[in-house]
Amino acid sequence: MFKKIAIGLVAAAAATAMAASVPAAASATTVPSDYHSDWGYYYSKHYLAKAKGHISVDWYDHHSNTTEVSGKLYDLDPRKYSQGGKCAYVKFQVNYLGDDHHEWEQVYSKKYCGYPGYKSFHFEEDDVRSVRVKVCQTDKHGTYFTKCSKWNYLYDYEAV
Repeated sequence: MFKKIAIGLVAAAAATAMAASVPAAASATTVPSDYHSDWGYYYSKHYLAKAKGHISVDWYDHHSNTTEVSGKLYDLDPRKYSQGGKCAYVKFQVNYLGDDHHEWEQVYSKKYCGYPGYKSFHFEEDDVRSVRVKVCQTDKHGTYFTKCSKWNYLYDYEAV
């Protein structure tokens, strides 16, 4: 009999503790974690352009963040334009929070002609769900893009 009473008291205490914790857990909302990471090197096809950098995503709540991307774009093509030489080119696309269709929008690009050097870049966007980058080569006027890499994902809210 004493054993049944002890088991009943333990079960009642456990049920009370569980009931007390459920409302607190259900009402708790956490802000997504901030994200800071280096990225790259990412190369164009045939390795004649490359980019690397850093990405920071600072969250304020579930619907608001600031994303900052910085880096360097390198021109690795030693050929002269008359020999078919090209410039380095990098472009970035983002997918915004609240966009249920997950459409990509180009938000930034940079061209650099100047083998063997590099050019620094920096941009910011608000309320970003995902960021991706592609490295290409282009003519010196920046009108024809070629030898592009695949898209490389720098940040994805759902994967972090």
